[in-house]
Amino acid sequence: MATRDPRWVLKDRPSFALIIGLVLTGICALVSFSFDVFVNGAPVQFFIALMLALAPVPLLLALVLALDRLEPEPRSNLIFAFAWGAGVAVLVAGVINSLNLHYIIDTARLSEASARNIAATFGAPVVEETMKGLVLLGLLRFRRAELDGPTDGIIYASMVGLGFAMSENVSYYIAALSTSGVKGLAVTVVLRGILSPLAHPLFSSMIGVGVAYAAQRGGSDRVVYVLAGWSGAMILHGLWNGLASYGGFPGLVVAYLVLLVVLVMLIGVVFRDRRRIVALIQRYLPPYEPTKLVTEADIYMLSAFARRRQARQWARAHGGKRGLRAMRDYQLAATELGLLHERAARHMVDEHTFHEEQRALLECMSTARADFPVPALHARSVARGSPPPGYAPGAPG
Repeated sequence: MATRDPRWVLKDRPSFALIIGLVLTGICALVSFSFDVFVNGAPVQFFIALMLALAPVPLLLALVLALDRLEPEPRSNLIFAFAWGAGVAVLVAGVINSLNLHYIIDTARLSEASARNIAATFGAPVVEETMKGLVLLGLLRFRRAELDGPTDGIIYASMVGLGFAMSENVSYYIAALSTSGVKGLAVTVVLRGILSPLAHPLFSSMIGVGVAYAAQRGGSDRVVYVLAGWSGAMILHGLWNGLASYGGFPGLVVAYLVLLVVLVMLIGVVFRDRRRIVALIQRYLPPYEPTKLVTEADIYMLSAFARRRQARQWARAHGGKRGLRAMRDYQLAATELGLLHERAARHMVDEHTFHEEQRALLECMSTARADFPVPALHARSVARGSPPPGYAPGAPG
């Protein structure tokens, strides 16, 4: 009998360190917003800018999390990444960028406009990508097991990028409203909130991919991957700012084309990573068939998003919320089991940890299977080991 709830391996319990981290990021966000209210604009302008900055966030979060359906990341990690970008990263980067701007103006004797272009092209990318990337380094150091592949790196990087962009947009919108009125605000909202809302997530995703590959390796290779990702993020960010600052409208067109190419490449990375995870399921789960916790039909169901979704719909139709929860737990535990074997093969977990998590995942799968609905009409076929219609359509047996 299990000594504790077998779902512990899937639960996302906030740690004390996480709570402290969220408090600190929240304080930093409040300080940053205070600058926007009392230094950059009036309270009314601030709330207008804040609402406009928040408006696209739910849609953007949904787009990012849609990539995270096969093996969802812990919510606490995702929330912290977003909060870090919206709080700590924005505040520290804002202070350093302001100091850099004044330094350039004082030493180079340039106009404020020229100094801003230089700072935006060569200074801001280094500062901002470094601040955003620190949370990814923290994951590599303290939550390495959560980085199962490049998709995870892209998800975390996108979350910190979305948080950063949201807070930064507040400042840009206030500045536009203060200097150019409603027309200037409208133009800024279109450029930053509609045409390029994924710019910061795409920049940071370079670091995310590098950190994720580093998590799968050991030795000096890890440093190489991290540095390559960091360099890619800073170069892409600097190229975007430089083309926007010096290239005029043609430069903006080129900048958007570059971002589009990067977006397509990252989508390709995600789909390739999904095929890798499916291959892990098909490789490591068949040996568990003698336990009766996994069948050929289960592996068939787990190997495609459409069949996973059909299985959840079937579970909900016949078992309600309890059946749906059981199917979700089963699918996640089975996927995590395949990834656990890969981590063991890469020597990312020790033998004790492997066996503890393996046992917990199998217990979770057993508990979930016990809660699967069994329609009376299909009870005999289920007893013979055949999946009921709607569970895994087209599965053998």
